[in-house]
Amino acid sequence: MPQYLVANYLPDNFDPSTVTEAMMEEIHALNREMIAAGVRKFACGISPAANAKTVRKQSDGTVRVTDGPYIETKEHMGGFWILEAADLDEVLAWAKKAAIACDVPGEVRELLFYPAPEQGPGGSK
Repeated sequence: MPQYLVANYLPDNFDPSTVTEAMMEEIHALNREMIAAGVRKFACGISPAANAKTVRKQSDGTVRVTDGPYIETKEHMGGFWILEAADLDEVLAWAKKAAIACDVPGEVRELLFYPAPEQGPGGSK
């Protein structure tokens, strides 16, 4: 069955002190519902975008590390779920519940799993 990323987005000026106990209970209730339905594989919040680092390969083969997220935006990912669902319609139903519980916009993307590279004559690549 396909797996999907359901991410929620927070404004850059998000103040964690605005999260109420009622909102947290609504999120916990949604997590319990997802677990009971057998769709939730993993869920977590992530640190603020201000703590992010971006890595970018340079033309000389080195990698440059810079502060902040990869792109400039007014919102950043605040947390996510990994859900296993029969199809996009099913996962969108869960994502709608997440948007309500978290009171923020979000995004749904299918996770892509590519086959492992074949072993070459000298062993694994």
